[in-house]
Amino acid sequence: MEENKEIQETEISNEEQTAQDAVVEEESSQESSVQEEKKPQRKSRRRKIETVEPVESEWKEQVVQIRRVTKVVKGGKKLSFRAIVIVGNKKGQVGMGVAKAAEVIIAIQKAVADARKNLVSVPLYNATIPHMVTGTSGAGSVILRPASKGTGVIAGGAVRAVLELAGVENILSKSLGSKSPLNAANATLSALKTLRKFKDVAAVRGISVKEMLRQK
Repeated sequence: MEENKEIQETEISNEEQTAQDAVVEEESSQESSVQEEKKPQRKSRRRKIETVEPVESEWKEQVVQIRRVTKVVKGGKKLSFRAIVIVGNKKGQVGMGVAKAAEVIIAIQKAVADARKNLVSVPLYNATIPHMVTGTSGAGSVILRPASKGTGVIAGGAVRAVLELAGVENILSKSLGSKSPLNAANATLSALKTLRKFKDVAAVRGISVKEMLRQK
């Protein structure tokens, strides 16, 4: 009988212990839920990576010539590359740059920087030049004449590169004398520098642009 009583008491004590454990677990779960509610929500620090599309520049570049040149120094010959580059925006501004370097890429970069420092403004009239003009450089000369719509750029080599990047669409040209690309480009730029606008000439003459052009 005593043994049965002891077994019953142990069973009752085990039931009480399990009940107490269940109560403790419920209280701990409630406390954890309350703490989670009290915790401020942290903002995510992840930054959105925005894709930036490259913007095309209005300036266009064209390499006219790359030559391997040598310079005689005390220790022998020093080899380098010379680059001639034309830069323009096809809106009336164009320039030429010449540079030398030990590598071709560096020579082109230096020539582009030099061309942007020596820009020439070209007065355009109906996608052509206002009047006939002649430019010289060294032993070479270039004649430029305005042309009607649909003619195109009648030129070649360095002259064509300069005129296209300047924004001229219709023109007639003739290169005389030296065939060097450097002389041809310089002669073309010197010719474009001497161009005059209609309104400037009309103001000097004291008449209107329509009267000068004989327009009704």
